[in-house]
Amino acid sequence: MTDFIPFALPDIGDAEIEAVVSTLRSGWLTTGPNAAALEREFVEAMHPSAHVGAAQVQAVAVNSATAGLHLALEALGVGPGDEVLVPTWTFTATAEVVRYLGATPVLVDVHPDTLNIDLARAAEAVTPRTKAIMPVHFAGLPVPRGALADFAAAHGLRVIEDAAHSHPVDSEGMPVGLGTSDAVVFSFYATKTMTSGEGGMVVSADPQLIARMRTMRLHGISRDVFNRYTSTAPSWHYEVVAPGFKYNLTDVAASMARVQLTRSVAMRERRSAIADHYDSALAGLPLRLPSRPAPGTQHAWHLYALRLTDDAPMGRDDFIQRMSDAGVGCSVHFIPLHHHPYWRDLRGADAPALPVADAQFARAVSIPIFSSMTDAQIERVGQTVRAVLEGRS
Repeated sequence: MTDFIPFALPDIGDAEIEAVVSTLRSGWLTTGPNAAALEREFVEAMHPSAHVGAAQVQAVAVNSATAGLHLALEALGVGPGDEVLVPTWTFTATAEVVRYLGATPVLVDVHPDTLNIDLARAAEAVTPRTKAIMPVHFAGLPVPRGALADFAAAHGLRVIEDAAHSHPVDSEGMPVGLGTSDAVVFSFYATKTMTSGEGGMVVSADPQLIARMRTMRLHGISRDVFNRYTSTAPSWHYEVVAPGFKYNLTDVAASMARVQLTRSVAMRERRSAIADHYDSALAGLPLRLPSRPAPGTQHAWHLYALRLTDDAPMGRDDFIQRMSDAGVGCSVHFIPLHHHPYWRDLRGADAPALPVADAQFARAVSIPIFSSMTDAQIERVGQTVRAVLEGRS
């Protein structure tokens, strides 16, 4: 039987393995010199010297993007009685962190072309209680930065970008992570465009937000463990200034991420080449292919998300099963949040309809795209999609 092609696979090489082994041998396993270096290098990788105001951007390494979103919301003072606009087309983490703080996520429909948050629909959802908006750059295609900034200014909202899918890319000529948003959160989860297994990064140009997130990521302690153990001041002394969290990134994970960061552009370019191949290989089939970025904007291609059209010979679930039977793994991104019992009940029976997400969900399917794919695997995925939809598999 032909080897099964998984939906996603991390791109890990000898350099990452050697970095982790070196860290294990160093004796420093928790947050330490590797995590600190990763924070510096992550910002440097965005080429801040080329962008006005970017020199002030700082980064905070965390153990997940979920943790990063939570820290950013907490640092902005989001709490009970507040509302945060969130696209319904996302993973539950984007909304659940709002509930951690006792606030209410208000689910917003998405644009039919990109499946990113529809800012026109978001405007309709703004109330006097709305404090922030958390757009998701779905699949790696950024929400237009100019439109997002104008929207936030018009409504007096804070902005936290969920950039879990979108590293490293430019949005309208500037790297995602720079700009006017209060904070931008990236993911290093195993399936993402760069990985440390688990992990993430928050970037912000607001020094007060950075300081608060640094404190809250480790139990509300006034000094990082790395600083406490390496400072010439008495190493045992610290102060708890708030009831914080356990969100720090280990040096083991950070050492892997540092290597991945050096490869991140090359891995994105490989994903982009795979997407180009798919666009050609799947042309003419009863499919809606992913939206392409506008000039000045890049696509990270974390996902290659197709949508079956009305003239497809089968439904989405049957398509996925037939692909699996032929040895190709697929997935669905995402089950809209308002389809899940918890979020549906929280919204209530009288909540506004979200018709675009409802219509597109039944059509959506993601096919394999990961930077370590071989040319033979890429070719086979395209051929299998065509064979299934043409009734030959």
